[in-house]
Amino acid sequence: MGTDCLFCRIVAGEIPATIVRETATTLAFRDIDPKAPTHVLVIPKEHYADVATLAQGDPGLAGEVLATATTVAEEEGLLADGFRLMFNTGAYAGQEVFHVHAHVFGGAPLGPMLCR
Repeated sequence: MGTDCLFCRIVAGEIPATIVRETATTLAFRDIDPKAPTHVLVIPKEHYADVATLAQGDPGLAGEVLATATTVAEEEGLLADGFRLMFNTGAYAGQEVFHVHAHVFGGAPLGPMLCR
């Protein structure tokens, strides 16, 4: 964990965030620039750069991130109409913060998977 990691600083309480769910190992908070009516980020509290590194390094924690994301979707009322769960991994995918995070999107039709 580096002191320059935005999400590590949120976990440490150094930067405020609107927390929607917290477990012993995960944290879920609202995105500050939402792309859908519901846009929540779900992160492991432990630092991993991306989802591939997390899945290889701690598959159990990866499962906990997915479980938290599903609970967030349920608590936000997204299960009936559906939601999108997205991980950006690496520069080509548009990852901006290199601490693995799942985006939970929902609350309206989300359109196509990719823009061309």
